[in-house]
Amino acid sequence: GDQEAGEMGLAAVPGRQAAFRQGLATAVQYAKAVGCPRIHLMAGRVPLGADRAAVAGEMETTFVENLRYAADLLAQEDMIGLVEPINNRITDPRYYLNTPHQAAAILEKVGQPNLKLQLDLFHCQIMDGNLSRNLETYFPLIGHIQIAQVPGRHEPDSPGELNFPYIFELLESLGYTGYVGCEYAPKGDTMEGLGWLRTYWESRGLQHGGTNKAAE
Repeated sequence: GDQEAGEMGLAAVPGRQAAFRQGLATAVQYAKAVGCPRIHLMAGRVPLGADRAAVAGEMETTFVENLRYAADLLAQEDMIGLVEPINNRITDPRYYLNTPHQAAAILEKVGQPNLKLQLDLFHCQIMDGNLSRNLETYFPLIGHIQIAQVPGRHEPDSPGELNFPYIFELLESLGYTGYVGCEYAPKGDTMEGLGWLRTYWESRGLQHGGTNKAAE
């Protein structure tokens, strides 16, 4: 969408279907060029001045229709479409898709296997908490995970509410083999900030890069 005009995705925005499809086609070309098999299909914001409850039905209908279109197009390229709930308490009060429960319900209505949940644990903690149960409940739908400490949105080892070593072990026990995206704002230097990852690898008996010391 038009970020300068306050748009943040278009998939659920009524009247912007043509622009969504054009943007998706462009995104697919970029994804093919860089070898990225997953595309985040951003829902977008409740129109300025509109009451969320009053437009919720029309926005959901638009979202479902656009996601079905996207699923068909992405299937031709062997790609996955992702939807991400973004909290409306801190980050974006007008964003349409806010909770994993809402996202799961919409994915069920769309009913396409190549559409998945992009679960950002920062947003999930702010909106609902209960991370262990949410990860277990929605695990079959998850196609990508993102992390940041709450509430500062910094490195996982910065002061905050979330116990990331526990969360990582839970993901392993559930059999998660996908990527974990570092969707945080470094407090300082990016490379220095990645010290949390080296420390975590060492705590698990791994060398930098995730290789097993015993295997070496």
